[in-house]
Amino acid sequence: MRDNSEVFEISVVGIDLGKNTFHLHGIDASGHVILKKQVTRAGLLRLMSQLPSCLVGMEACGGSHDWARRILKMGHDVRLMGAQFVKPYVKSNKNDFSDAAAICEAVSRPNMRFVPIKGMEQQDVQSIHRARSLAVSHRTAQANQMRGLLMEYGIVLPQGMASLRGRIPDMLADADNDLTPIFRELLCQLADEVRRLDERIVCYDRQIRRLAEQSDACKRLMSIPGMGPMSATALVAAVADAKAFGNGREMAAWLGLVPRQHSTGGKSRLLGISKRGDSYLRKLLIQGAQSALRVASKKPDRLSKWVCELSERRGRNVAAVALANKNMRTAWVLLTKHECYHPAMA
Repeated sequence: MRDNSEVFEISVVGIDLGKNTFHLHGIDASGHVILKKQVTRAGLLRLMSQLPSCLVGMEACGGSHDWARRILKMGHDVRLMGAQFVKPYVKSNKNDFSDAAAICEAVSRPNMRFVPIKGMEQQDVQSIHRARSLAVSHRTAQANQMRGLLMEYGIVLPQGMASLRGRIPDMLADADNDLTPIFRELLCQLADEVRRLDERIVCYDRQIRRLAEQSDACKRLMSIPGMGPMSATALVAAVADAKAFGNGREMAAWLGLVPRQHSTGGKSRLLGISKRGDSYLRKLLIQGAQSALRVASKKPDRLSKWVCELSERRGRNVAAVALANKNMRTAWVLLTKHECYHPAMA
């Protein structure tokens, strides 16, 4: 930085976020570099409070939403960007100051795609979903380990948690099988761990249902076929402002529910879905669509007829993804226009 008087000329600042140290790159309206500095956590807030209102860019990463909310309160225009959109602007060797310069250049591009800044309530809901997802993963891993250990003793169990829960108590109670006392004790401990995980997951489910019942946006989304409390709360938590998307197709593309495109020489080739964005939310929407598809043949509305015809023509998996795409577009309408779902609008 040249001197303190030139701080007030800054129009754009790029911040490369870190755990304890942060690197800043600032330019004036003409593009001249007038700020290049490394600061600590406390120093970042102190420096940003001294700057006049300017455009501030950061990568969307761990802690970025918290920093964005803090800097917004200081009067700055804060924008978050995906790391994949910043990477092309990195010049020469990669280092923290180069990353900050790339962020500063990327945030000033007129066609840049920005990540909406999440509020505290949205992060609370996402935290519950992430904790539940981890608990489910641990339960699945524990069940698979138990099933594998039992196979070593000649006991083969079918897949699924129901069979595991039903058979383990019988094995422990049967004194005539070939299980040793040491393995019985181990199996009892592992079964207790699965029960504890079951209780945690049930607790998370109650919290999610309660949050869905308290949110008007979630209530509107849950009226869509194939969308329940899990997917509704996850969608509201992930999408800070649906109006940030120009239309429903953009929101579906943001979640990776549209075909990948590979075009060259004037020839356009559509591939499978892009699978961009939040994989957890995309999984919930597709699972919900699969549930709706199972009962679609019993319903007379236009959407059910359409997805049944598509399932017969292209298969159930393609139909489920197509229905998830359509549900995402419908969700955009409900979130932006604050309307309720009607089968005729699908």
